Amino acid sequence: MGDVTRYRELVEGIIEEYASYKPSYGDVENETIFVPTKGHYELMTVGWHDQHRVHVCILHVDIKGGKIWIQHDGTEGGIANRLVEAGVPREDIVLAFHSPFKRRFTDFAVG
Repeated sequence: MGDVTRYRELVEGIIEEYASYKPSYGDVENETIFVPTKGHYELMTVGWHDQHRVHVCILHVDIKGGKIWIQHDGTEGGIANRLVEAGVPREDIVLAFHSPFKRRFTDFAVG
């Protein structure tokens, strides 16, 4: 199995796990959005809390150029840590939510 295929399976599995947790408020649900042919993976929370619309991106991950690009991470522990624990090398993970300038000061890939 190639790295990209393995990365897809890891990302999907982690997002599915997060999606299984029921939000603690409102009439909301978690929704996964996977477009493997384009390398896009998202976890959204959608619904209503009282009279307020809830439409929140919890996780947004792209796989491109053989690397995992974390566009947004609203989880407590961080998906990057989960990926490293699963054996993904830090140089294959881009913290895209940091500016390119700041990325060079992390232990992860610059881009």
